[in-house]
Amino acid sequence: MSQFRFARLFMMLAAVGLNVASTSAHAQKAPMPAAATSGQSAPTPATGGATAPADSVRPELFKLLDPAAIKPLMDAKNYTEVQNRITQADAVAGKTPYEDYVTNRMKLSLASATSNDQMAMTALESIIASNRLKGAEQAEFIQALANYYYNAKNYPKAIEWFKRYQKDSPTPDKVRPSLVRSYYLSNDFAATKTELMPLIAASEAAGTPPSQEDLRLLASAAIKMKDDATYLVALEKLAMYYPTDEIRADLLNRGVARKAGFDPQTNMINVYRTESFAVKTMGADEYVDLAELSLAAGFPTEAKKAMDAGYAANVLGTGANAAKHKALRDKATKGAADDAKNIAAGEASANKAKSGAGLVNLGWAYATMDQYDKGIGLIQQGIAKGGLKSPEEAKLRLGMAQARAGKKADAIATFQTIKGGAGAGDLAKYWIMVLNAPASAAAPATAAK
Repeated sequence: MSQFRFARLFMMLAAVGLNVASTSAHAQKAPMPAAATSGQSAPTPATGGATAPADSVRPELFKLLDPAAIKPLMDAKNYTEVQNRITQADAVAGKTPYEDYVTNRMKLSLASATSNDQMAMTALESIIASNRLKGAEQAEFIQALANYYYNAKNYPKAIEWFKRYQKDSPTPDKVRPSLVRSYYLSNDFAATKTELMPLIAASEAAGTPPSQEDLRLLASAAIKMKDDATYLVALEKLAMYYPTDEIRADLLNRGVARKAGFDPQTNMINVYRTESFAVKTMGADEYVDLAELSLAAGFPTEAKKAMDAGYAANVLGTGANAAKHKALRDKATKGAADDAKNIAAGEASANKAKSGAGLVNLGWAYATMDQYDKGIGLIQQGIAKGGLKSPEEAKLRLGMAQARAGKKADAIATFQTIKGGAGAGDLAKYWIMVLNAPASAAAPATAAK
């Protein structure tokens, strides 16, 4: 029998950061430079060596940066002439801090129009350092600078400026997604986790699903840190809010089959039963394993359904194992036919037995034949009679029969009573998750129903 399949999700998540991060910290256009288009009129030229007032522009500079002259040049996309004027302004000696500020605002305007990121970053740093902007406007410029560094892949500088924004702005959470991605892309996975966990918790507390991107980043960061506990947290939330076949299969593998205390002899078959309900298509090995385990446990109809589903999914009956698949399917088909003829004969002996195990098994056999009401009733009788080696596993089968019968509320109520049980409690938790999944996300069950 093959080992339970390792989902492809691990490799998918290991690289997800580079694919998803750029969508959240996109290039923000530099704020339009108001000062560059509203420069003050030049005062009367100073004489006798006196300096210009602090917030004024000397005539020789104003002539170069006059908004009335610059605007038509920008509108006409005559950026060469605008650059020429800025170059001349840079050459003017002894500029006041305000004149530097106005010049940098004009540089920012040109840089934004021409996608000159390096010029924009230099101008933004000078404008921010001037401390002439206040409140929300200063924060807007800081965020723009951080985004420029992010898109330049200078993540340490992006982190520096996103954190500066958080310090100076009344809306620090606005840049948290971008900060998270900067940490991730700079390979600081511990900081990525530290930033993501409260973000995810806040979304859930507000009754809003965390973003799929955030959950995938958390899973990917956990993989890179070999933090299995955090990876499982992320995987459970992905399975809850954004289920896929790969996520659900990986969750069953990591959250049940590989967990300490799991008893494969008792519950491996229930892992496959759960997977067959939760995903659209299982792998060839899973269909075969479920069929073999079902035959060994005395449930040939369940085995036949597993093989039929594998053939319908075009994963069985081809390749090197085609003959093996056919032989197993034929065996299951014959056994199912014999079971259908003889099943009723077993009721009397099951009822006379001291233990309820025979009733539970008989009830599950009826459930595999789609006789759910009869099957559920017999399983309930068996549990009530007691004497079961694995009572939690019996309750698990009751819940699975109820779920397959479409009795969602009854199934959830049953699963909620299951604790421990060598993996039965974990399986019950995931059944509840699958049953409560949004209708658009729930995968139709295709095997062993």
